[in-house]
Amino acid sequence: MGWKGLHRLGRHICSTSTAFVSGTVAVIGLAVYVKLKDKGPAFAEWTEAEPHVKWDSNWDRRDPSSLVKKPQIKEQSLAYTEDLKEKTAKATRHLILVRHGQYVDSATSDEGRILTALGRQQAEITGQRLRDLDLDLTRIVSSTMTRAVETADIIHKFFPGLRLDRDDILREGSPIRPEPPSHSWRPDNYFFQDGARIEFAFRKYFHRADPEQKGDSVEIIVCHANVIRYFVCRALQLPPEAWLRMSLAHGSLTHVMIRPSGRVVLRCLGNSGHLPPDKVTFS
Repeated sequence: MGWKGLHRLGRHICSTSTAFVSGTVAVIGLAVYVKLKDKGPAFAEWTEAEPHVKWDSNWDRRDPSSLVKKPQIKEQSLAYTEDLKEKTAKATRHLILVRHGQYVDSATSDEGRILTALGRQQAEITGQRLRDLDLDLTRIVSSTMTRAVETADIIHKFFPGLRLDRDDILREGSPIRPEPPSHSWRPDNYFFQDGARIEFAFRKYFHRADPEQKGDSVEIIVCHANVIRYFVCRALQLPPEAWLRMSLAHGSLTHVMIRPSGRVVLRCLGNSGHLPPDKVTFS
């Protein structure tokens, strides 16, 4: 059976399973309701549950109320209100995180960990995809590791007039000891050193727009799987130790949107749909 056949079969299995599960849940729900209807409200207790963790609206410490000193006397209230407006973000920031292409992972030094022929093709296709999206890009910034630099350079060919920056703090590393633990053991000093740097990178790149920014911005950040996964956990205020529970393909796109209010939206995670199936790789 070919791939298309498997796809059709999978859809059939999913639809059949969904119908069976839905029907079963409906029957059980009806039985529970009939049993409890005379004893008061019949609803699942989790529908009334309190959030485990409340959203921190001032996660980036750029909420206007934390930037302006509160008035000491009533006469200063009007000026305080005006200052709050002045310090309020007005634009949305879009961060597109690109994982580098496949590279020679058997090399013992960063200089030798260059992109493979397939990795260069992945970067090329990713650059084409970003160009086709016709985004009003602000800049491209990349890690200084060889595989990220090469990937960013290939993507930059599709945007020759765009600003291209490098940043050491975006280099790959071990952000925090994962939970559940990884099969490959690492000493604590890896996380102690890399974690502070990667957290600093998060705080540098993830924040709502400056109040002076008038229009929305789109930045491309070319870096690494561990860094991107940690960024996503932190941005969504999920447990950061969950970063290893995700997997990202080479050349994949992760789109994070930061609204003026500080709300964060993950538009996509590790999207590799622009790559042909035979060019999708993981490591």
